[in-house]
Amino acid sequence: MLCIRHHSTDPYFNIATDEFIFKHIKEDCFMLWRNDNAIIVGKHQNTMAEINVDYVKEKEIKVVRRLSGGGAVYHDLGNLNFSFTRTGENTEVVDFERYTKPIVDVLNKMGIPAKFEGRNDLTIDGKKFSGNAEHVFKNKVLHHGTILYSSEMKDVSGALKINPLKYKDRAVKSIPKRVTNVSEHMTVPMPLEDFTQQIMNHVLETFEDAKMYEFTASDIAAIQKIRDEKYATWEWNFGHSPKYNFMQGARTPGGTLEVNLQVEKGVIKEAKFFGDFFGVADVSEIEAALIGCKHGQDEVRSVLAKFDLHKYFHKMSAADVMAVFF
Repeated sequence: MLCIRHHSTDPYFNIATDEFIFKHIKEDCFMLWRNDNAIIVGKHQNTMAEINVDYVKEKEIKVVRRLSGGGAVYHDLGNLNFSFTRTGENTEVVDFERYTKPIVDVLNKMGIPAKFEGRNDLTIDGKKFSGNAEHVFKNKVLHHGTILYSSEMKDVSGALKINPLKYKDRAVKSIPKRVTNVSEHMTVPMPLEDFTQQIMNHVLETFEDAKMYEFTASDIAAIQKIRDEKYATWEWNFGHSPKYNFMQGARTPGGTLEVNLQVEKGVIKEAKFFGDFFGVADVSEIEAALIGCKHGQDEVRSVLAKFDLHKYFHKMSAADVMAVFF
């Protein structure tokens, strides 16, 4: 496994780097990196519904859409990010606990009672300090997560907004988690740089084939191209939101799911899914299949029945998905 200390703090470049190690490096990778002020939105999210537009403009916060599903997160230089890529027979299974274990192990060794909790979070004394997301293609997985170390909490809350959509509640109710910085739980203060090195050392020691890797000049050029042509563009970050005249969402055991439909004379002309859900298949396949379908229960159910919905909407039933249409 190649271990990378990535020193860029440009959010567009760094999210492009995640795609590069996932799609263009054959070896498994582990990478540690940080972003300057940015909101990173999930692949399936409606960007404008997730950000506090005035606050983002005032603070000059960059907004970038990532490859993976899940919810929007705020990054600053007090937040450490980690990424794993892995190829193997079982990588089609979304498994957050597996890839967050090294982080939990390091903190536990330091006497901090960190643990994996809920769907994709790491907590200390019930307070969340890490959110995680995964993207799976064929037999390869990209897992990336955040670690709040010394972030400005007022910016974390100010940059994001609650989606105003009224959701049907199909999930088990839970108490929203408060957030915390890892540094607040250390008995002896430690610079973020030293904490970062401790994580890297742990991975190097515990993974049998782990070795350090530096990006080459050609790697950097390829990442820059992905950055400029995709992740720094309005089309990618904001342009995935179609016009619609029907919008409804639901909270489910697999996360939030929202559907936006443009319906003319009872027929679906455009369909788009949003939410903080995960999946191993591309929802655009279902979106395309819905075009031309009548917006009726029998017709929509017939289209959805053609797909293995668990591959597109992790931990959601057919009833959960149907709930957003009617």
